[in-house]
Amino acid sequence: MKSEEPATPNIRLTVNGETRALRVQPHWTLSRVLRREFGLTGAKEACGEGACGACTVLVDGVATPSCMILAVEQEGKSIVTIEGLSKNGVLHPIQEAWLEEYGAQCGFCSPGMIMSALGLLAKTPDPDEEQIKEALGGNLCICSNYEHIIAAVKSAARKMAKEASHG
Repeated sequence: MKSEEPATPNIRLTVNGETRALRVQPHWTLSRVLRREFGLTGAKEACGEGACGACTVLVDGVATPSCMILAVEQEGKSIVTIEGLSKNGVLHPIQEAWLEEYGAQCGFCSPGMIMSALGLLAKTPDPDEEQIKEALGGNLCICSNYEHIIAAVKSAARKMAKEASHG
């Protein structure tokens, strides 16, 4: 018997506000599509098991490890990657806070940490330290830079609140 290749669905994904069509294999993860098909390498491929948070993106506003979800299941959803945060060369307040508070050391975890923090700040604009730790609990920083990361999230919350009040 001849084994059949699965059909390659043609899907449309909305990534960073832009709708893109592509053919994918049914088993391709969102992480694979973002990195290899779209060239968006901010979300890192690390554990491949959803345990480290390096590949975190926002899917309909929820921080999600992109290595754990299939691309074909994301049609009709809004996906935001780290590349979609800055506008016209201006950093998002959370990115500014990361720089100002030294949230990045080696930087490998930063995209996933930032996206997880942004997911938190979208639903909890003024989180306390425990809420920040809970939201970032699925993200690992091998440099153990957690103190600076928490300070960056607090600073980002202040920046975003100030921006919203002037908005």
